[in-house]
Amino acid sequence: MTTSTRLPARAGLATVAAVLAATPAWAADAKIDAGDTAWMLTATTLVLMMTIPGLALFYAGMVRKKNVLSTMMQSFAICSLVTILWMVVGYSLAFGNGGSLVGDFSRVLLSGMGWEKPFTLGTGDAAVATTIPEVVFMMFQMTFAIITPALICGAFADRMKFSAMLWFMGAWLLVVYAPVAHMVWHPSGWIFASGALDFAGGTVVHVNAGIAGLVAAIVLGKRRGYGHDNMAPHNLALAVIGASLLWVGWFGFNAGSAAAANGRAGMAMAVTQVAAAAAALSWMFAEWMTRGKPSVLGIVSGAVAGLVAITPASGFVMPGGALVIGVASGLVCFWASTTLKRKLGYDDSLDVFGVHGVGGIVGAILTGVFAVGALSATEATPAGSQGLLEGNAGQVVTQVVAVAFTIAYSAIASFAILKIVDATIGLRVSDEQERDGLDIALHGETIH
Repeated sequence: MTTSTRLPARAGLATVAAVLAATPAWAADAKIDAGDTAWMLTATTLVLMMTIPGLALFYAGMVRKKNVLSTMMQSFAICSLVTILWMVVGYSLAFGNGGSLVGDFSRVLLSGMGWEKPFTLGTGDAAVATTIPEVVFMMFQMTFAIITPALICGAFADRMKFSAMLWFMGAWLLVVYAPVAHMVWHPSGWIFASGALDFAGGTVVHVNAGIAGLVAAIVLGKRRGYGHDNMAPHNLALAVIGASLLWVGWFGFNAGSAAAANGRAGMAMAVTQVAAAAAALSWMFAEWMTRGKPSVLGIVSGAVAGLVAITPASGFVMPGGALVIGVASGLVCFWASTTLKRKLGYDDSLDVFGVHGVGGIVGAILTGVFAVGALSATEATPAGSQGLLEGNAGQVVTQVVAVAFTIAYSAIASFAILKIVDATIGLRVSDEQERDGLDIALHGETIH
């Protein structure tokens, strides 16, 4: 018989049974729960909406007019590419049983994919039982795999070849994303087993993408005219619409990571709203005090920073902790996207590192501070996953180790992939193409 005791309390997308632990539902004749499945189908749709159209509009509004279509094309093409790669082998590498570093090939082409019985993640005593079919779990995870590489595109906006982008993203999904997802969210993964807390993707999605984006921005070099030409956003109205869709879709991202329609999902939704609002205001006021005016771009960037930071913590913290995480992420990400970026001199076009990388780091570490054991408690582990404020100082150390490993692995592997792509087909467009704009140069189209 499978169990949902000790390990499920440690990770978000792998805590699929935490609130229903030790009930008859885990028996061999268990049936799919219609309510949980309906919620997960809804959450999956919300997360997909975060990429298309959410992220596509958010990024398109922040680039120059001549690169709007190419920016939206990147999100749409990545959605299509990752869907096929996830179906062929990505899901198997991420959530196949495998070992401590990566999954196996048991689900290549989604062979053996279940739809009639509840899904159990892992094997043996560490297995995690769910009340949803595997095909729904796979689809939910697919939407996470889609948005993560799409986030990276903002760091090198305006200057990477479309063909190079496709090769880089395809390789990155299989070499970087899938192994990190396995290590953090699968019961056999070493980061999961270490006790690191990541409810919905602070390390897997945001730190991972933020670091890869920073490396890509450095490897490609600065945009032509950076620091001299006017590179103001083309249409902030599009960015606001995109950010708004991200905010709404994030409820699927975080509350959906409970993998059940229950109180923990409700708390994850509540803390997500609190953190986003707090970060939006803290970024806005920080900008107002330092620059004299609160900007539209600032407040939406702050909201996204708060959403990023609460992601790893959303199933582990209460509203008070979420408020602190939101305020902290808004202030720190504002500093990283302005002062730090200027001092270090890198050209992260749309502040992927400053918002997602830094926000993910802040959120992952603060999860270890504010985690409330009662939220992840089961009959077998009544204390749940406790943080520093509940006397478990070691949780902060565990969080730092998980973050440090993700940073190192993502940086090294992303750099290697970029260099291989550059050596084979080249990464960057020509000066002439960059000057003309990628819409017309790469796709033969304009928004006129």
